[in-house]
Amino acid sequence: MFLIKTDKAHQELQPGRRALGQRERALLLMADGQRSVTDFGQLFGSRDEAGRVALHLVQEGYLLHAQPMAPQATEPDAEPAVAADVFDGKRSLATTRMFLFDLCERMFVRRDPMLAGQFRELLREARERDTMLAAASAMLAEIEKIAGAERATSIRERIGKLLPPQGGH
Repeated sequence: MFLIKTDKAHQELQPGRRALGQRERALLLMADGQRSVTDFGQLFGSRDEAGRVALHLVQEGYLLHAQPMAPQATEPDAEPAVAADVFDGKRSLATTRMFLFDLCERMFVRRDPMLAGQFRELLREARERDTMLAAASAMLAEIEKIAGAERATSIRERIGKLLPPQGGH
């Protein structure tokens, strides 16, 4: 999962600005769309910790997920396809949450901001595998309505690759 800075991040990195801690600012500096959360793991001691910090920065509007694939030609108002990037790291709930937050932003924010807010709240509360799966299931039901069963199935498969095995973290 590759991350890029938003305008808010660029403002934070200006001299005299200090709303974030040193580790968060360091991650912002490194976020160039070429490095993955795995690369940030060295800075934080583990990929999971880097994922948690990166997720927080995405939620706060400092980072966005880079889109390594060009959008596929579809109907004019359709959302771009979910990137079928190669999974580059350890399965974790943090990685799954980041993916689901990103999916929420891309699929629902412009189309239905209130629904996007509800999904964000579900994801914020999802701290365990079961609650994460419940949030994902609700999102997938809506995705199937707006983008079709094939799209929902491909996203479901991606989530399956990100989640840790049953009983894992």
